Amino acid sequence: MKSVLAFIALAVAASPVAAFAPGATTMTPVAAKTYGKMSFPVFQNRMEKKSSSATSLKMSDAAASEESSSGLGETLTTGGYFALWYLFNIGYNIYNKQSLNALAYPWTIAALQMATGIAYFVPLWLLGKRKAPKLSLGDLKTLLPIALCHTGVHVGAVIALGAGAVSFAHIVKASEPVVTCALNAILLGQILPFKVYLTLLPIIGGVGIASMKELSFTFLALGAAMLSNVSSAARGVLSKKTMSGKQIGENLDAQNLYAVLTALSTIILIPTAFAIEGTGMFTAFNKLVEAGTFTKGALLKLLGLGGASYYAYNEVAFLALGKVNPVTHAVGNTIKRVVIIIASVIAFKTPMSTGSIIGSSIAIAGTLLYSLAMNAAKKEKK
Repeated sequence: MKSVLAFIALAVAASPVAAFAPGATTMTPVAAKTYGKMSFPVFQNRMEKKSSSATSLKMSDAAASEESSSGLGETLTTGGYFALWYLFNIGYNIYNKQSLNALAYPWTIAALQMATGIAYFVPLWLLGKRKAPKLSLGDLKTLLPIALCHTGVHVGAVIALGAGAVSFAHIVKASEPVVTCALNAILLGQILPFKVYLTLLPIIGGVGIASMKELSFTFLALGAAMLSNVSSAARGVLSKKTMSGKQIGENLDAQNLYAVLTALSTIILIPTAFAIEGTGMFTAFNKLVEAGTFTKGALLKLLGLGGASYYAYNEVAFLALGKVNPVTHAVGNTIKRVVIIIASVIAFKTPMSTGSIIGSSIAIAGTLLYSLAMNAAKKEKK
């Protein structure tokens, strides 16, 4: 992309030079154009009339070729981002579930995963690869409630993945739009078009059917996944309420905002995990190594990959979704959930009943309809 931009910049910079290059014959005025109240003669070089037409055609062909190459490059880049987004997301869910199967300490694992992100974005800031955000104490106070919700999103998801099947956790998380609509109405007074609310019915019905027919159903998994949903919806509502139309610090783009929330959530999670689970995970870690179930390196690698893939899929998501329109975003997000469910069923050989498959299909289709209805409502509002 940078080389293409540089080429275009050079072409633009060079064009005035070619336009005013001296001709071999005299110039004769053929017409006059008026700019404002001033009239300027328009000259045409007789000797260059045919050659200029040929040059124009060549330049048009070159421009079309350049635009085609640029379009193809952009499509490949966007496709690559989506592929990485799906890949990292699948990897996170599998590594996370494997870690939780080995070490049933979701709060400590969630804290370690959140802290892993710091090892990614801090070097970028220090090396100047990304502009570091500049925040005042007041800015941090504004972001703290959002960071608390961000913590709830992650912890709820980790507990749900540990307490039940990965597929079930994602089926329940598909019901997030229901919570979002409720909180928007209660806290922001936002009433949406009736057609948007209609799309919530298949989501509620689908999750209900899947829950009744889920072979690995536990109330802890259901409750934790709903905690993640409520926290995610609350994060969105608080962001609108506290940040809409307000300048928060400097250099706080979407990726840096996510990085700051990650740092704040890490600060929240570490003492909370210690208070709830103590140092139990580290004792369990040593016991697994002593028993020969895992080598120390293998277990550390598993935990590290869980944290790295967690931050990586969120980072790539910004790059992928920033290049597509809302409808493509909605479709991509829906496909992602389906891919994760299928991948987890294959990886962990977790059976899904017919009722669970039907219910999850209805719920996921409902989330797609909700996203499309919301996008249509926003367009009508404009």
